[in-house]
Amino acid sequence: MLKKVLIAGAFVLSLAVVSCSSDDDAGNVNNTSNLILNLSGLEDLGSNYIYEGWVIVNGAPVSTGTFSVNASGELSATSFAVDQSNLESATSFVLTIEPVPDTDPAPAATKYLKADFATGSSTATVDFGPVAMDGFANAAGGFFLRTPTDEAPGTMNNGNDESGVWFGIPGMPPAANLTLPILNPGWKYEGWVVTPEGPLSTGTFTAFDTMDDNAGAADGFSETASVGPQIPGEDFFRNAPDGFTFPIDVRGKTVVITVEPSPDNSPAPFTLKPLAGMAANSLPDSNTLELNTDSFPSGSVSR
Repeated sequence: MLKKVLIAGAFVLSLAVVSCSSDDDAGNVNNTSNLILNLSGLEDLGSNYIYEGWVIVNGAPVSTGTFSVNASGELSATSFAVDQSNLESATSFVLTIEPVPDTDPAPAATKYLKADFATGSSTATVDFGPVAMDGFANAAGGFFLRTPTDEAPGTMNNGNDESGVWFGIPGMPPAANLTLPILNPGWKYEGWVVTPEGPLSTGTFTAFDTMDDNAGAADGFSETASVGPQIPGEDFFRNAPDGFTFPIDVRGKTVVITVEPSPDNSPAPFTLKPLAGMAANSLPDSNTLELNTDSFPSGSVSR
């Protein structure tokens, strides 16, 4: 799934010439080399999206081919024949997520992995995800349990604060406190509460000091569609999805922030999960989100 996906350490692409093949046709020689992928941690994108590799040659993208990933994380193809001169001249390798069918020959905005090849070097370091991997090195933040969409003006506790989760520092008004890199086009953050019935989205967002994309939605979960603090978050009162019963109790449950492709092919969380934390069983002023390094792909690419 495009979803539903964050993190420390470097992701290394080792690039060494592996093989060449030549075909003679009426005196013309077509030389190709094999680009070999050895990647783990990629997720199944479903039937409506596919991965596509690209090498950047003289500033222009050249496709190296598409592949899918099954539910076990296995790639449908790992070796791709690429024009030898293009492969040798490439300055970068990029992995994108493309729609199926794909009517645009250019790379999608959803650029997943990127590696820059140093001049004269056969090894490149991958920038993970929509931004450089080191952009997440200092990722941090927190959340608090509160139901501001069900509060009377000027109050902070109405006896059901366990049914809402908001990313920031409580107060009148609450303040933003997420430390995350600004995402490139093609990606959004999304908040989640993991319940026994499954994950519940709190909404997608790209800014940390304003309402998320769920705010004001007629089919949103909050008690009042037009009310909420200027931070991402959600109260779980109405329009419960199938299989869920509202209001929910967030206490003792895992709260996660993911990085999601946009557009998104799945209602489930994407694999990139840079921040996660457990909601306390009581209602303290704040709960901490910790850097999560286990949700990122790893591996190598060689040429």
